[in-house]
Amino acid sequence: MIERPSAVLFACTMNAIRSPMAAALMRHFHGRQVWVESVGVHKGEPDPLAAVVMDEIGIDLAGHRPRSFDELEDSSFDLVISLSPEAQHHAVEMTRAMACEVEFWNTLDPSLVEGTRDQRLDVYRQVRDQLERHILRRFPLAPS
Repeated sequence: MIERPSAVLFACTMNAIRSPMAAALMRHFHGRQVWVESVGVHKGEPDPLAAVVMDEIGIDLAGHRPRSFDELEDSSFDLVISLSPEAQHHAVEMTRAMACEVEFWNTLDPSLVEGTRDQRLDVYRQVRDQLERHILRRFPLAPS
């Protein structure tokens, strides 16, 4: 059995799409056992397409307010999972003097993809589904 950390931080570049999605998914699957937060290297703006694709699977992102590493109130994490190269750099720097693991799950920024709204939503769904697969592979659900 894989041991589950007690506190996980997801980090990306703007804390608007990837890390909020990952944090929401982690809370959905393991929220009673794991404390979960998300941050960005920079503080972005809430992304409405991220909220749409998460709502499709019954997870509400409407209350998410992006924040940066500098705004973290607590740094007692067992694991930091960075989703962009820039966030990985910050995670390594932040944890240099901490007993904390860092993992890098390089994840496409769907906001960089152009096209129609439906085409863009498809890319957001792909990112959401990829993050869900990563989370369930790394933190399997306990047998019922």
